[in-house]
Amino acid sequence: MTTGVRRRMGVEERREQLIGVALELFSHRAPDEVSIDEIASAAGISRPLVYHYFPGKQSLYEAALRRAADELATRFLEPREGPLGARLLRVMGRFFDFVEEHGPGFAALMRGGPAVGSSTANAMIDGVRQAACEEILAHLDIGEPPARLELVVRSWVSLAESTALLWLDGRRVPRTELELQLVHDFAALAAVSAAYDEEMAGIVLRVLAQEPVDGPFGELLARLSALAPAVPAVPAQRLP
Repeated sequence: MTTGVRRRMGVEERREQLIGVALELFSHRAPDEVSIDEIASAAGISRPLVYHYFPGKQSLYEAALRRAADELATRFLEPREGPLGARLLRVMGRFFDFVEEHGPGFAALMRGGPAVGSSTANAMIDGVRQAACEEILAHLDIGEPPARLELVVRSWVSLAESTALLWLDGRRVPRTELELQLVHDFAALAAVSAAYDEEMAGIVLRVLAQEPVDGPFGELLARLSALAPAVPAVPAQRLP
C-alpha cells in the first residue's frame, strides 16, 4: 500500500496558491471580513506560514486585489472583427461574468476600504480604466482620438462600473438587459456628442454604416423610433 506524500511548494507557487485562495474567499465575502486564519485553513497551511510568504495581511490583500484587477482588464479584450455593437455586447458579457463571479471582491476593488489602502486601490482601478479605454478606442480605429470621443469612452467605462455596483445590490434588473442597455448607453453618449461636433458626427455615421439592422445599435434605433410619435416637436429656432 502506498501513502500520499504532500508535495512541498516553491515560494512563488505557494504565493500564487494563497492569492488564489484569497480571491476565492473574496468572491463570497468582502476582503475586510476574511481573516488570515481562514485563508491559511483553506490553503492547508498554518497562519505563521502565511506570514512567511506575505509580510502582513495588507500585502496579501493587495496582491489578491491586484490579480483581480489584472483579470478584470482582460475582460475588455476583444478581437477587432465584426460590428462594434456586437463586440461591445460581448465585452459587457465578460465584464458581468467577472462581476458576478467576484462580487464582494469587485466592490472592494472599486470602492477601496480598510483591507486595501485607498491610494493603492485607486492606482489599481485607474490602471483597469486606462486599459479598458485604450481597448475601446482601438476598436474605433482612429489614430488620434478627438477629445470628445475620449470623453465618451471614459464616461462609458465609469458608467459600466457604477451600473455593476448598483446591480450587485439586489440584482433587481436582469443582467442580460443591463448588458444590452450599457451598449445602448455607449451609442447614446456618442450620438449626443455627435450632435455638437462634426468630427464626432462623422465617426458615429461611419460606425452605424457598418451595423446590421438586427444588431444592438439597430435595436436601439428601432426602440427610439417607436418613441418618436410621443415626443413633441421642438421648434427649429430653439436649436443652437
